[in-house]
Order: sequence, then C-alpha cells, then structure tokens
Amino acid sequence: MMHTVNTFYNYIMIWSHTRRMMRSGFIGFWRNGTVSLAAILAMVITLSVVGSLLVGNVFLFAFLDTVKEKVDVTVYFTINAQETDILSIKKSLETLPEVNRVEYVTREQALLAFRERHKDDAVMLSALEEVGGNPLRASLNIKAKELSQYESVSKFLEGDTALSPGGEDIIEKVNYRQNKIVIERMNTILVYTRQVGAAIALVLAIMSIMVTVNTISLALYTVRDEISVMKLVGAGNNFVRGPFMMQGAMYGVVSAILAAALLYPATFWLGRSTENAFGGLNIFRYYVADFGQLFLSLLGLGIVLGVVSSFIALSRYLRV
Repeated sequence: MMHTVNTFYNYIMIWSHTRRMMRSGFIGFWRNGTVSLAAILAMVITLSVVGSLLVGNVFLFAFLDTVKEKVDVTVYFTINAQETDILSIKKSLETLPEVNRVEYVTREQALLAFRERHKDDAVMLSALEEVGGNPLRASLNIKAKELSQYESVSKFLEGDTALSPGGEDIIEKVNYRQNKIVIERMNTILVYTRQVGAAIALVLAIMSIMVTVNTISLALYTVRDEISVMKLVGAGNNFVRGPFMMQGAMYGVVSAILAAALLYPATFWLGRSTENAFGGLNIFRYYVADFGQLFLSLLGLGIVLGVVSSFIALSRYLRV
C-alpha cells in the first residue's frame, strides 16, 4: 500500500514539474519576444537549407532513377534460335539475384516495332521490303537491380551457362560492351551523388548546431542573472534547464512551420523550370507528395536542434 502511495506521489511530482517547466517555457518564449525571434530566424534559415537539400535529393534520385530505368542490356539471338531455347535462357536469367526483370521480344514483335518506329521513313520501309521476310532477331531486354550489376549479367551470358540445351550458342550479340561507358558513368554519378549528399548534410548539421547555439547563448545572456539566482537558492541543473529547453523546442516547432511554408512557393516557382529541364519531372509535385514526411523531418530536426542547442548553451551559465 505504501509503495503504491509513493509511486502515485512520484507521478504527481513529475507531472507538476513538467507543467511548471512547460508554463515557464511558454512565458519565457513570449516574454523575450525579440530574442525568440532572433533564434527562430537563425533556425528557419538552417531548416530551409536542410529542407531544400531533402527535396533536392528526392527529386535528384527520382531523375536518376528515371534515367537508370532507360538503361538495359539487350541480348540478340541468331535467326534460327528456337523459342523454347530462348525462354530457357530467360528463365535462367530470372533466377539471377542481380536481375530485376527480363522482357522477351519475339521476331514478329521486333518487326512491328520497327515498322512503327519508321512509319514516316519511306526509304527504310522500302529497304525492308527489298530484303523480304523478317530479317530481325528475337531478343531479351534485361533490367538489373543496380547499374553496377550489368557486367556480371553480361559475363553470365558470355559463359557456357547461357548455351541452349543442345550445347549450341544461340546468342548472336550482347550490347553491354556498346553501353558499358554510359552504364559506368551513370553508376559513378549515383555513387558520388549519395556521398556528396551525405557530406553536405553532415556539414549543415554541424553548422546548424554552431549557429543555433550561439544565437540561443545570446538569448540566455539576457536572463543570466535569473539563472544565477536560481542556482544560488539551491535549484538543480535539471530544474533550471527545463524551461529553457522547452523554449528551444518551441523555437524548433515554429521554425519548422515557417521553413515548410517558405519551401512551398520556392518549389512552386521552380516546378515549371525543372519540368522543362528534366523531361517532365516537376520538383513541386515531389514537394507536395512528400510534404507529410518532409514536415515531420523538419519538425523533428527543429525540436532536437533547439533542445540540444539550449542544453549546450546553458552549460556555461550553470557553473556557479
């Protein structure tokens, strides 16, 4: 019974302390309006840059994925290759962990696609009629999961595993060698983009903490006497920190809302330009589609940044 009473009493004390901390934090936030505004402006700039980086990364990776989707390896078969043998190789390719999907294009489908592609080119259609019959080969279009995996797929096709059941090599050509330079450059761009994005995010995080700590330090300078009095009368560090860390959290919440609001017209203005420059990809659509996740990221980062910065900035004033 006594244990239950003590536990209940502890909960009441924790709730009372939390309420006091929140109330003091709100009062301090509005009472020091000019200081709060300075801290919020510093954090808005930081969160706007971080938000721009997040939206830019999503858009950039979407663009690179679109380009990557257009890269593939095509296997052309001899004109006498049997469909059962081609389908057998297709099945073998689909079992490879590197392969995402394989599309089979028959000779008839290839001929129809050729005629459609050159329907306005009388010379090409005339030449096709002169040849007679269907000179085009059946093929397999292979999409790997990653650009770096096309070489291993090509080696598989060049090995004995890709022979027909009768031991005959029915593969006439694999176009990987022709596309190798493009594929390798695309893979290099993807790798460097991820590395540069991570490096920029790290540098921004460090700069953000430094700027916000300095801004909040200036804010705390105006109430340094109040902190000293609280320490002298016996207040513990956590008791002193609570209201100011609540203010830091409020800085983060307000800054996240303002940063998200600023990104809306910015991405709207850039939307048409990116749509024209990147083949129909509109950065504003990505902002709207991912707004919930983006805002929660900015909100979480803003609160953490405000609380951590307040904690660091308070350390010098707690040494009495």
